[in-house]
Amino acid sequence: MSMTLIERLITIGMVVLGTMMTRFLPFIIFPSGRPTPSYVQYLGKVLPSAAIGLLVVYSIKDIKFVTGSHGLPELLSIVLVALLHIWKRNMFLSIASGTLVYMFMIQFLL
Repeated sequence: MSMTLIERLITIGMVVLGTMMTRFLPFIIFPSGRPTPSYVQYLGKVLPSAAIGLLVVYSIKDIKFVTGSHGLPELLSIVLVALLHIWKRNMFLSIASGTLVYMFMIQFLL
């Protein structure tokens, strides 16, 4: 079943409106002349770590430690990401390295 022309135009309009709202609304709510509210600063500090923590939990939730590779690729990658981030303080380097090592291990070693 395909959409009519009116349905397509409405869909495109809603997508454009949603995109514009998410792009412009923060600048309207928090203009550059006013200080950023303390709760927004707090969220800016804690949400990145919370997101990474959530990803770690999600990535290891289905590991069977008593069968297969015993979670070795996942755990080694997590340790690598943590150590690289502590050493270099570069999130891109840490995540990219952990991902590459994990993918190499599951494709070629285990």
